[in-house]
Amino acid sequence: MIEPHLPLGERGPIPDLRRQFDAVMWRFRTGSPWRDLPAEYGPWSTVYDRFRSWAKTGVLQRLMDAVIAEAAARGQVDLELVAWTPPPPAPTTTRRNGLGP
Repeated sequence: MIEPHLPLGERGPIPDLRRQFDAVMWRFRTGSPWRDLPAEYGPWSTVYDRFRSWAKTGVLQRLMDAVIAEAAARGQVDLELVAWTPPPPAPTTTRRNGLGP
């Protein structure tokens, strides 16, 4: 289910991407700091760099959408639990005579 959504390198699949995905999921499941990543997942900095790359390019969002859709199709998730509401916009300030708020 995960592998079809992982990005390909110039010469095909990139080694260890599934392990890195599992590491990212472990980190968010546990709430642990990146530096506490178990050694079985590889260097924490490599996993963190991969996470940042995936987040920037939309790979992580597509992966999560696919996982949630598959779980929903199996009846294994309550989609109300994964809804997200953006925070309200920050208040604006106006300056009087250019001297501050």
